Amino acid sequence: MASKSNIIVGLDIGTTNVVVVVGQLNSEGRVDVIGLGSSPSRGLRKGVVINIEATVESIQKAIEQAQTMAGSEIKSVYASISGSHIKGLNSHGIVGIKHKEVSRSDVERVIEAAEAVAIPMDREVLHVLPQEFIIDDQDGIKEPVGISGVRLEARVHIVTGAVASAQNIVKCANRCGIAVDDIVLGSLASGKSVLSPEEQELGVCLLDIGGGTTDITVYHGGAVKFTAVLAVGGNHITNDVAAGLRTPIAAAEEIKCKFGAALSTLVSKEETLEVPSTGGRAPRVLSKSVLAEIIEPRVTEIFSLVQAELAKARMDEILTSGVVLTGGTANLAGIRQVAEQVLSMPVRIGNPAGVGGLADLVKSPEYATATGLVLWGAHAANTVSSSRSRSGVGRTWQRVSDWLAEHF
Repeated sequence: MASKSNIIVGLDIGTTNVVVVVGQLNSEGRVDVIGLGSSPSRGLRKGVVINIEATVESIQKAIEQAQTMAGSEIKSVYASISGSHIKGLNSHGIVGIKHKEVSRSDVERVIEAAEAVAIPMDREVLHVLPQEFIIDDQDGIKEPVGISGVRLEARVHIVTGAVASAQNIVKCANRCGIAVDDIVLGSLASGKSVLSPEEQELGVCLLDIGGGTTDITVYHGGAVKFTAVLAVGGNHITNDVAAGLRTPIAAAEEIKCKFGAALSTLVSKEETLEVPSTGGRAPRVLSKSVLAEIIEPRVTEIFSLVQAELAKARMDEILTSGVVLTGGTANLAGIRQVAEQVLSMPVRIGNPAGVGGLADLVKSPEYATATGLVLWGAHAANTVSSSRSRSGVGRTWQRVSDWLAEHF
């Protein structure tokens, strides 16, 4: 049995699947994957819990699988959150430096000043992500403590979400007998596992295309500059296939995963597949090119929406490293080529990295978020022990110290 004290678990509650990855901190402070569990998700729509009982059942099945493989009981998890309710904004805070030299308390105060933005009562701040510090007009400072000056400024990116959505995730986990250490935006967790420091520094857009949503996160200068969630994803492709081929949703999902292609030129018209019919009718044989012709327009539309979102925020100008695709839909054949055509920039598929042990089990885009949650938890465990508290004294400094430890 693995030691409970060094076990970190990521719980990715997705629209299509619930994925659990169990990691263990080794003696070097790195993460070894020791368990994996996955179960079809029945209680979510577009990333948001709409059926507590069905979600609890899906989580329980994935947890049991992961516990059996890991040989360790799961007591707590780092859980993901997504959905169109997620909003990101950039903010700016200014304070005077008390003793002519920046102290830890000065950094806490300036982050709190930047965080003091008006948000509706039904929303809460999920993340405050420092971008840079400015001391007396000197910008680009990543480690301000100890530097002399009079005025300290901070630029941050704030991620907010619906209070009810976060509460429902915690409720579902608790109903399974599991505590939630922290709730993390899914695309931020994915970034932990699939992006390199160089990409984050030069400028990169991470597109996490799940079943119900497409999460957009832009990094530049080693920090998050922009986040957005589009309420369109792989399930929309599945629905198109079901309607176009007149086949049940379950069959359409299987056909999409086995034979689907996002680019019709990749498929020969001579290749065929058997399509189940509805209402007890006999199956039909169709060309695979028909399937690709159904999928390609929807995939093109998704990337067109992403392009419009990036252009509106003027983020397309800073993406030197291009785009990284991850999430289950990134497994679709030809999706990288379509992304390059629509977005007019280099694109690669992001597979989880940075873990050892049974790493091959999670080396696929659909496991990026769950693996990233484990890395997120490991980073917190290796820095400040108070990270497990989502509120109270030290929360602000925890966010800052985590960021500094990672980027400086």
